[in-house]
Amino acid sequence: MAVGPHCPEGSRRVPSAAVVAIDVRTETVIRRPVAEVAAFAADPANAPRWYRNISAVEWETPPPARIGSRVAFVAHFLGRRLAYTYEIVELVPGERMVMRTAQGPFPMETTYTWEAVPEGTRMTLRNRGEPRGFGAVAAPVMARAVRGANAKDLAALTELLEEPVS
Repeated sequence: MAVGPHCPEGSRRVPSAAVVAIDVRTETVIRRPVAEVAAFAADPANAPRWYRNISAVEWETPPPARIGSRVAFVAHFLGRRLAYTYEIVELVPGERMVMRTAQGPFPMETTYTWEAVPEGTRMTLRNRGEPRGFGAVAAPVMARAVRGANAKDLAALTELLEEPVS
C-alpha cells in the first residue's frame, strides 16, 4: 500500500502503465579511417545522404557541430512525418557524439561512437528514448522498426563511404 501526501493512509494507488523504454544499439565496420567516418557522420548536413528516413536538415545554430548546436530534422517513420530538433550535448571529435530531443511523441537520445579496428572503423549507432502516448503502447514494434532502420542507415553509410573514388 502506497502512503504519502497524495495517497492518504488506507487508500491504494493504482499503478500507471509501465514506461517502456527503447534502447537499440546497431554497429557496423566501415573500411575507412576513423577520422573520415566520424567527420562525415557527425556532420548533420550529411544525414539525408545516409539516413533513409530523413528528408531535410536545417541548422538552428551556425555550423559546424559543437556542444549546444541545434539542428532541425524532418523524417518519415512508420508512415508518419516527424519534425524534431536535436541538440548536441556531447561531442568528442573522432570518438563520440550525443544528440537529444525532448519533442514530440518520442523523446530520443542518439549516440554515435567510432572506434579504430584492424578493418577500419567500428561505428555504433544507439537510439534510446521513452515513447509517449500511442508510442508507449507500441514500443516493442517501434524498437524493431528502429533496429531495422538503423541497420539500413549504417549499410547506406558504409556503401557511401566505401564507394571507390573515381
